[in-house]
Amino acid sequence: MALAQNRYGKSRVRLVRVKRHADRHDFQEWSVEILLQGDFESCFTDGDNSKILATDTMKNTVYSLARDSAATCMEEFGKEMVDFLLRRNPQVTHAEVSISEKVWERVEANGKRHPTTFVQSSGERAVTRVSRAPGARLAIRSGLENLVIMKTAGSGFEGYIQDSLTTLPPTADRLFGTALKAGWEYGTEIVAYAAVRAKIREILLAEFSAHESKSVQHTLYAMGEGVLKQIPEVNEIELTMPNLHCLLVDLSRFGQTNPNEIFVPTDEPHGYIEATVRR
Repeated sequence: MALAQNRYGKSRVRLVRVKRHADRHDFQEWSVEILLQGDFESCFTDGDNSKILATDTMKNTVYSLARDSAATCMEEFGKEMVDFLLRRNPQVTHAEVSISEKVWERVEANGKRHPTTFVQSSGERAVTRVSRAPGARLAIRSGLENLVIMKTAGSGFEGYIQDSLTTLPPTADRLFGTALKAGWEYGTEIVAYAAVRAKIREILLAEFSAHESKSVQHTLYAMGEGVLKQIPEVNEIELTMPNLHCLLVDLSRFGQTNPNEIFVPTDEPHGYIEATVRR
């Protein structure tokens, strides 16, 4: 018998961090996962824990580093975590830190952004995964999840295969909704991560809004292409776009017309489209 590839760590370490400035507070909520690979075979085969960093210690490391961290975004904090773990654990051959961030925004009160009050208005999450082996180049993959978007014009679906099992009618005017998931690779470690993330999100939304869509695939590619054209720091982007259907209701049985205004929203079952756009 031989032990194959293995890794272990701590998942869903939840952290809220408040940075208190004289004129405002900054608020972040993260969920952190740490995974380590290395010389751990004796733990599996012999019950020897002498090279094992307890997962509870990993949890404590998150809170301790957060206290003194100068990081302003999760990518920077992930880099600090990875380097800290590798520096103190020579038995580790690869460290990976993944962070998911809930999106909190400042409350608008009396036409001004309130300095110390925040609102969470959607289920969108920002994510990153930072990893490194000792002496190797840092790898950073960032993204976003569950960005729910909808357009009520500029979308159709026609010209597809029609066979004996096809019941879906072609349409040149449909509602197009999705819960977008995006992930991108950085080509360099020196990136203004928060600013680049915000710009990528802006581009994705702009392309989705303006694109005359012939299909989800058609718009997905346009969104990825738009990011690569405008963001030189990114080498590739992966997009996942489940189709959140809105089905036109037949009102003819009630003696009424439906001029593309009344729909039933449903996401089960749904179309599922994903692709990677690369330079």
